[in-house]
Amino acid sequence: MLPKRSFLRVLRRSHKRWLRLFFVLNLLLVAGLVTHQVWLYVAEPTFESVHTLQVADIRETLAERDAFRFAVVGNINNSVSVFRNEIVPRVNSSGADFLVSAGNAVSSGQQESYKAIYDSLEQLTMPYLLTYGENEDSDFGSYLFYEYFGPHFYSFVAGNSHFIFLDATGKSSTSWQLDWLERELSASNAEHRFIFIGLPLHDVVQNAPLFETDNYLNDAKLGEGIMRLAESYAVDTVFSANLSLFSDQTINGVEYVTTGGAGGLLLNADSSFHHYVVVDVQGDDVSIHPVRLNVDRPGWWRMLSSVGSTIYAFFYVSYPRFLLIVGLLTLLAMRLYQLIFEERDYYPDFDIDPTPYLNKPLRVAMVSNNYFPFVSGVSVSVERLRRGLSELGHTLELYVPRYREACQDDKAVLRIPTLMSFGEKREFRLTNPFSLRFRRYVRRFRPDVIHVHHPFWLGSMGLFMGRRLKVPVVYTYHTRLEHYAHFVPLPSVLFRNLISHYLIKRFSNACQGVIVPTYSAEEYLRMIGVKTPTLVQPTGIDCARFAQVDGQALAELREQLAISAKRRILISVSRISQEKNIGFMLEALAELKQQGHQNLHLLMIGDGPDRENLSRQIERLGLGDHVTLAGAVPPEEMALYYHLGDLFVFASTSETQGMVILEAMAAGLPVVAVRSSGIDDVVREGFNGYKTPQNRTAWGRRIVELTENDSLRETLGHQASTFAADFDIQNFAATVAGFYADVLAKYHAPPR
Repeated sequence: MLPKRSFLRVLRRSHKRWLRLFFVLNLLLVAGLVTHQVWLYVAEPTFESVHTLQVADIRETLAERDAFRFAVVGNINNSVSVFRNEIVPRVNSSGADFLVSAGNAVSSGQQESYKAIYDSLEQLTMPYLLTYGENEDSDFGSYLFYEYFGPHFYSFVAGNSHFIFLDATGKSSTSWQLDWLERELSASNAEHRFIFIGLPLHDVVQNAPLFETDNYLNDAKLGEGIMRLAESYAVDTVFSANLSLFSDQTINGVEYVTTGGAGGLLLNADSSFHHYVVVDVQGDDVSIHPVRLNVDRPGWWRMLSSVGSTIYAFFYVSYPRFLLIVGLLTLLAMRLYQLIFEERDYYPDFDIDPTPYLNKPLRVAMVSNNYFPFVSGVSVSVERLRRGLSELGHTLELYVPRYREACQDDKAVLRIPTLMSFGEKREFRLTNPFSLRFRRYVRRFRPDVIHVHHPFWLGSMGLFMGRRLKVPVVYTYHTRLEHYAHFVPLPSVLFRNLISHYLIKRFSNACQGVIVPTYSAEEYLRMIGVKTPTLVQPTGIDCARFAQVDGQALAELREQLAISAKRRILISVSRISQEKNIGFMLEALAELKQQGHQNLHLLMIGDGPDRENLSRQIERLGLGDHVTLAGAVPPEEMALYYHLGDLFVFASTSETQGMVILEAMAAGLPVVAVRSSGIDDVVREGFNGYKTPQNRTAWGRRIVELTENDSLRETLGHQASTFAADFDIQNFAATVAGFYADVLAKYHAPPR
């Protein structure tokens, strides 16, 4: 006999097997029903051009007769319990010669609805005709009506009467219909004329409920034209449907009958009841009266039974749709069961041992959409990681775009041919995603891990190669894509609020590891649904290179830039582009100048597509003597520029880290920055600088405080350099290598 624990384990496994089997069967059912729905729309129809035969039968029935009877129904809506079981038998035994639907015969314009109404109408022992109405037109049903029954508007003469059917849905041209209607009426020699239109005309229904006001014909030109022509050419009656009631009103000699009780939803009102209309033609006399059904039932019962019959009709006539809904709900229920009742272990598997990968040199393929000579935070981060990992003994190959400018690359940097480029200086390069060279390079290198730095283009190719070669892929989240919507040829709101976040989420979850520079960035990834294991690791900096510079070179640089020794220099480093928010700093500096702080000078380092706009703003604000645009500076000279400043200022809200802030701190500069996700983790309030809201007054107040208080500025600068030392490039590379080992161990471990 099995122990209790073993028995429960076997029972649980058996339960899961049955649950999986049921899930698969349900999925197959849903797939089959979807296939069935598609087949309905492509299969050959079992009936077509029904009106052709029906009109011929009516003409034959009424030949040389001036006395006949026909029935008119509205809002059948495929109600089996009312129309098929009650109205059809009564009409069959009433002596009527034919039946006309005034509109809304089908529950919707779908294929199965048309087949269902055809099956119901075939129970009649007389010919029948349909008016093209709102329901016939819905769900792309217009072409089905044309194929199954005939044109949307048509006419014929039978007996002593002329029958005219119009289209009120807007599918047919109003002016064309009115012109056609006038020709029909003016040429008609029939003794009686009847018009059928699916929507009632305005002002022809009395005591209609307020919520039915939207169910009238909304084409005023068509409605007024019909009434005018009906009066001019002595039309006997205009029949319509689409309201849940019966109405009979005569205006200027024309009788307007609205009938809507053949099976649709009813109201708790005296004029709303299940019925059909009988029209008796006796020579030159026409009489119309409704045949009421279930007249003895109270209003509340009629309302309840009407709702019930409508629901029943929906499931009866569209059982594939019903089964489809049931299948989808079952899948949802099973998913909820899985989420609620199945146990989950959200903690990592501590039995996985990364030690074997920690003690061996790794082969790392790095992929980036940009690299030197294009200077950016990503380029610098990629180069520092590559250099740090190489110093630790790992072997790397770097796959980056080819630029027009010649580069002194070592053999580990492999350039991929460019497909196109854009930007003011063609600095953004899009490589050929179908490049066989890239795939050949990666296969030949045989990497242990692929590290991508963008979630698109070459990054997507890196993910593809990881799957092909069965090696893990690590992604570094460098860029807040939503702040670059102005570069994308899509509606900015759509890209900013939806596509950018979805792209990051989907790509991150497809990778085996994600590296983020700050805890704020990690929080963002978790909020958008990223579940991949994550390492929080800022890009390393070469602290020793930024700590000290040559004093003589520093003096020469200040003289070269022609900045007065009396000025306090505010250093800022960023790409000159819209998302960097540089205009905010200029406006704040202009306000400080107006307040009498004339000793401030902004040294802006960087280049980009917004430089001309920035120059115009400097001139407009009168800051020509207080701002210097230094342009792009070679990386090896950046330390000298940092040491030229008194403090570092920054206003970008699009950063994931703000690596230049750490470089400035390593040079001993305190920071004043606008608070954002990339700034929050590296600037500690009152310790190495200040973070302010995006408010010019608050930002400017901190600038003045630090430039006028030498002791405070020196203290925060010293603490900033101490803080930056924790982000040395050697620590950065070693931590990333450890993360590679964890990812590799999990990737190659057997399933739990």
